This record gives sequence, structure tokens and C-alpha cells, in this order.
Amino acid sequence: GWMTYKEMARGGFAQASKRFLEDLDALPESAFVQRFGPATRTVADIVYEVNLVNKHVAMTLRGEEPFAWPEGGWITAPEGFDSKSVVTEAFRSTSEMVLSTLEGLSEEQFLELQATDQGEKTRLQQCQFMSMHVWYHSGQLNFIQTLLGDSDWHWS
Repeated sequence: GWMTYKEMARGGFAQASKRFLEDLDALPESAFVQRFGPATRTVADIVYEVNLVNKHVAMTLRGEEPFAWPEGGWITAPEGFDSKSVVTEAFRSTSEMVLSTLEGLSEEQFLELQATDQGEKTRLQQCQFMSMHVWYHSGQLNFIQTLLGDSDWHWS
């Protein structure tokens, strides 16, 4: 049978999040705050930004007024957001919140247009963006793994 919009949105985001968690799990503790060059961000920085995006979009999906996006270029992790356990748990909990938000929406709501920072988008389009954004940063985590000498496949 056909997949519903909700199934597509939930399934896409759930799979991206599962892979991202597997990538985080494969990284050593030291990688979470390591800088590979003057312009690079740490794993902690990347995950903090992914979580902010996911929280921001989820608020819009629920019809809430999202917080103002922080000014000043690249997002960096705040003090204390710097260990493998804190960063991984924060991502896991944000992802579960997003999935529960999606679960609470009706099929029709996925096609409703909402005002976003990028203009009017359906909820489905916003979910596709969230999944794509998680995948994009998953690729960065994969590259960091290789910079650390790890060329193994970590997805189950």
C-alpha cells in the first residue's frame, strides 16, 4: 500500500536520526571537542546546531512561535555541552521529541502551509528539510571518523 505523509515524514526522520546516533556512538570521547583546523567546528558544535534546528522546526510544526535564531554566524556549543554522553543524550532526546511531535499531527496537517524563515512550506517539506539536515551533518561525522583513522562502517 501507499505510505502516508506521516509515515514518510516519521520514517525519514527516524532513519536519519538512527544513523546519526550510530555515528556519534562510533566516535571517541576526544572527538567531541577536537578542532581539525582554524575554521572547523567540533562534533559538539555540529550536534548543538542540529538540535537547535530540530527544536525550531518542531515548534513551527506544532504551531508555536519558534525562538529567534541566534545571531553571529556558525552555531557553537555552550559551555558544558562537551562530552560524548551529554551530546549524544541531547540529540537522542531532541529526536524523540520531534518524532512525538510528528506522531501528534494528522495526515492532513502534513500538507498545510506554514510560514517559515524560508517562506511558506508544508509540514512535509519542513520534515524533509530536517531529515536532509541530519543526513548532511551525518556526513560530516563520517568524515571526522576518517580523519581519526576510522574507516569502518558503523551503521547496523
